[in-house]
Amino acid sequence: MSPVPENCFVPTSEIIAVEETELNKKQRNIGKWQKMAKPHAFTVYYVKKARNHRWRCSDVTFWCVDEHLCNQWIQALKELLEMQKSRPKQLLVYINPYGGKRQGKSIYEQKVAPLFSLASISTDVVITEHANHAKDNLFEVNINKYDGVVCVGGDGMFSEVMHGLIGRMQKDSGIDQNNPKAPLVQCNIRIGIIPAGSTDCICYSTVGISDPVTSALHIIVGDCQPLDVSSVHHNNTFLKYSVSLLGYGFYGDILKDSEKKRWMGPMRYDYSGFKTFLSHHYYEGTISFQPAKHTVGSPRDKDSCRTGCYICKKSEQQLAEQHKECGLKHEEDEEEWKVIKGKFLAINAVNMSCACPRSPKGLSPAAHLADGSADLILVRKCSRFDFLRYLVRHTNQDDQFDFSFVDVYRVKSFQFTSKLSEDNESNVTDIGKKRFGQFCRDHPACCCNIANSTWNCDGETLDSSAIQVRVHCQFVKLFARGIEENSKDEAAYSQSSIEQLL
Repeated sequence: MSPVPENCFVPTSEIIAVEETELNKKQRNIGKWQKMAKPHAFTVYYVKKARNHRWRCSDVTFWCVDEHLCNQWIQALKELLEMQKSRPKQLLVYINPYGGKRQGKSIYEQKVAPLFSLASISTDVVITEHANHAKDNLFEVNINKYDGVVCVGGDGMFSEVMHGLIGRMQKDSGIDQNNPKAPLVQCNIRIGIIPAGSTDCICYSTVGISDPVTSALHIIVGDCQPLDVSSVHHNNTFLKYSVSLLGYGFYGDILKDSEKKRWMGPMRYDYSGFKTFLSHHYYEGTISFQPAKHTVGSPRDKDSCRTGCYICKKSEQQLAEQHKECGLKHEEDEEEWKVIKGKFLAINAVNMSCACPRSPKGLSPAAHLADGSADLILVRKCSRFDFLRYLVRHTNQDDQFDFSFVDVYRVKSFQFTSKLSEDNESNVTDIGKKRFGQFCRDHPACCCNIANSTWNCDGETLDSSAIQVRVHCQFVKLFARGIEENSKDEAAYSQSSIEQLL
């Protein structure tokens, strides 16, 4: 038996399917195969990696004259695929036909469904008809029959599915989500994202590219990437879960303004961003936070989160040891908090880098997907020119935190209340004054600007400016691998490859 004259190194974990191949008369007359009286063949479909983390489905055909030997190889390879227990066999798929450029349904049918069929994955497809359709449906379906849930759409569609799954888990376990200190139950059902929205931040941070075929292949091979989730509360009332950005001030104002201009499509973000920059609003408030002492890294250490991230694994182990020693409730009650009062142009908390095509490094290049922490970025009041310098650094390789008016902290929980809210609800600042350390004296509060901004929570606005946030370590799992260091030349290819097998 001999392969076509092309070297092909592929781990068995990245073989998509194996099928018997019928050879037509033209194929039988190719080169040395025309000497065979009756050649037999099978085709191996596999993941082919290209530049910029892009994956494609490729194939190679193997021919031989012995039918029995050919069947033996087909059976052996299929048995190897059956041993890949992490691969999904039954998926629940939600498609948002209205998001982004309204291409979700066609993207799934033309690019994704054929790949799922090739990999022998069964699907139940639901076309969403209104907001929260998927979320509500997840409270009703028999979720245990599925190996995963796939959402076709943008970050908003993912958020809806995530809220539905987490909410379902807490409901089934009798957990009150309104209790900010409740020990939430982890969501073990993996979520797949087929990008079809106007923004696909989560795909960029967990796969490295926003590409439907690449994401579909990650789902097929059964990749698993844990993801931290932040719960957001206001006065013992649950508001939202966040996996990427919580932004107050600049990014909150952009979202609030852009919501009035949805008719403009994705261009509304550019328009609202420019308008918000010119307005140069700052907001007074108080931030109190718990430093994430369990983490191995820091926001400025240049160590980006990559596939099999050591920092995420080590941080998760240390956090588990902390909880085992003193318990979650005791730890939150007794551990010292830091409190900062000031005037801020932007307050951003990110659970991931938030990278995208316009900002290849994101808001915090060294943020980690699964280390049980968020990077809290405080941009204090400064000149419009200085703020522009800070924004420009999101698009280049310079250190975006190297400014006197920018501070960044790695935290596991934080609270914020605006100056306006402090006058009416002093509970958060009173707690801070009594228990959580020392106020920042360099930026005392004044009465210049007491208006409230809006919190941008993964692209959705929150009703309250005063919030409590807690990071839940590796709370959900995605069909993703993290961003690979070198997506084209994997060292692992030399281990368990088709060439070795044949």
